[in-house]
Amino acid sequence: MTDLSDPGPRRPSATRRRGGVGAGGIGRIRPSGAPTVVIVGRPNVGKSTLVNRLVGRRDAIVEERPGVTRDRTAHQLDWRGREVTLLDTGGWTPGWARDETATLDAAISEQSERATAGADLVLLVVDATVGITEEDAAAAGWLRRTGVPVLLVANKVDELGAGSALTASVAELSALGLGEPVPVSALHGRGSGDLLDEVWDRVADAGGFDREAVPADDVPGVAIIGRPNVGKSSLFNRLLGEDRVIVHDAPGTTRDAVDTTVEVGDGRAYRFVDTAGLRKHARRGDATEYYSTVRTVQALDRSAVALLVADVSEPLGEQEQRLARQIIDAGRGLVLVWNKWDLVDEHRRDRLEREQDRLLGFVSWAAVVRTSAATGRGLDRLLPVIDAVLEEWSKRIATAQLNTWLADAVAASPPPLAKGRQVRLRYITQVAVGPPTFRVFTTGELEPGYLRYLERRLRESFGFGGTPLVVTYRVRERWEERAAGRGSR
Repeated sequence: MTDLSDPGPRRPSATRRRGGVGAGGIGRIRPSGAPTVVIVGRPNVGKSTLVNRLVGRRDAIVEERPGVTRDRTAHQLDWRGREVTLLDTGGWTPGWARDETATLDAAISEQSERATAGADLVLLVVDATVGITEEDAAAAGWLRRTGVPVLLVANKVDELGAGSALTASVAELSALGLGEPVPVSALHGRGSGDLLDEVWDRVADAGGFDREAVPADDVPGVAIIGRPNVGKSSLFNRLLGEDRVIVHDAPGTTRDAVDTTVEVGDGRAYRFVDTAGLRKHARRGDATEYYSTVRTVQALDRSAVALLVADVSEPLGEQEQRLARQIIDAGRGLVLVWNKWDLVDEHRRDRLEREQDRLLGFVSWAAVVRTSAATGRGLDRLLPVIDAVLEEWSKRIATAQLNTWLADAVAASPPPLAKGRQVRLRYITQVAVGPPTFRVFTTGELEPGYLRYLERRLRESFGFGGTPLVVTYRVRERWEERAAGRGSR
């Protein structure tokens, strides 16, 4: 493996001080500048369905059971030529405890409360078909105490009319003390336009649109990939310096891709994306797990680099091998993050080295960083490695330099015969970056083994550590060569 982070496995010293990323993270979370609208409410009132309706696409995972949404996820929403950031949250429950024995429901509630801090507007969603519940009343009381502007949304209002029971039920929701409710049907779209108009008016009145938006272009995405329970969310929180996503012993806690832009001291920015743990085979019929997998694949496609996180206190398996192949096929830079390194003894290190050679030998060019997300050890080396991989992922080699290299590579090992004829390699050029992609023009077909030979020689001569390479060929017929010659005269 290509280790850009440290010289290699070492026996821990009892006297040497260990460095790492502290509680403050690697930098500061960069706000988008766009107004933030947070959707809260008790479980199963249709918050995620409302998010999907407002943004006009299926961004949030929706199922007909409570507790599907856990972390707060951000979605961009455009209306009237303006943009806001819409935050979806998990179901809030009253009376949750802030201690080490807190349940998963308590952690979800805490994330909901964190999301409202600094929000321009909060939408409290209630189920109009059941009226005011104890949880709704408790949520309204909590929001009144925060002082954050709140808009009450009465969901599941499929029909309204004078004298109807549902109309009376909506009117009764005013008793929550948050003003007149806005009736909507997130499932069928009823009232969504009126709701957006009301949201935009309130955000504008509060001056939310007066802030200058921060462009998100040119911020490299870094996806955190791995199987469940290897420490991805712990790593994500440690890098950000706050509990941005829920960490729990139960596997599969993270269900959606959660991305946050972090700006370091010198002005550089990175968009880190925590993803759901990918199992070898998703449970058949589990829609939540299916959509979690889809979100992870989408997050990988939107990133430049993937951090493949593994719990190296346990044996590597075929899952890491499959994920590495998936990252390569997506053309993303690859960093192997060996997490929980503080739990690895010398015997385990020897076994790990053999497992790497056996299972991940095809990514021997990948960068390696040994970390402990729990303590922050080794994470200070992660950003320099990511920068190095990004540079290699975007590297371009001049055509003249490439063709000098090609002549030497062919002289050292000529290509095999194709259909009994010697294949000539005319020239080579780099046709793309991210990942670096090369095309060789030949007089005949090249075998896959010879393409691998060319890739290996490219790495030996030009580096490309941490990034996949794509080497293709095109057979140019003699009439094409003659036509090209006439065109150059």
